[in-house]
Amino acid sequence: MRALQDHQRGQEAERLALGARWPSLGYVFTAPIGTPLDPRNCTRLVQDQCAEAGLPAIPLHDLPHGCVSVLLALGVPPRTVMDIVGHSTLEMTMTVYGHVSLDDKRGALDQLGGLLDEGTPE
Repeated sequence: MRALQDHQRGQEAERLALGARWPSLGYVFTAPIGTPLDPRNCTRLVQDQCAEAGLPAIPLHDLPHGCVSVLLALGVPPRTVMDIVGHSTLEMTMTVYGHVSLDDKRGALDQLGGLLDEGTPE
């Protein structure tokens, strides 16, 4: 909440500096002149932050996919994940955004193998 309030104060200062030239479009996040953010600039910002943190560049579009996949891997119920990311259907969350890792696949197959081994006489 504090971060949003700080952002709002900064944006208000930008709005006052531009006066009547500030377009009242109702956006929460804008360029310093009140216009919508350019998606390319958002991508550059995220990639610059990744570089500063010593991480590989991550396409902006990959972030929600990664978020959903990590939440599911942590065992968060799919309907909760759907609500967190704001999807209207569980199908969108699970089929488009939820990606199963290779480790998860191996773990599932190991469990299946263990179950099958239990039923095998020695």
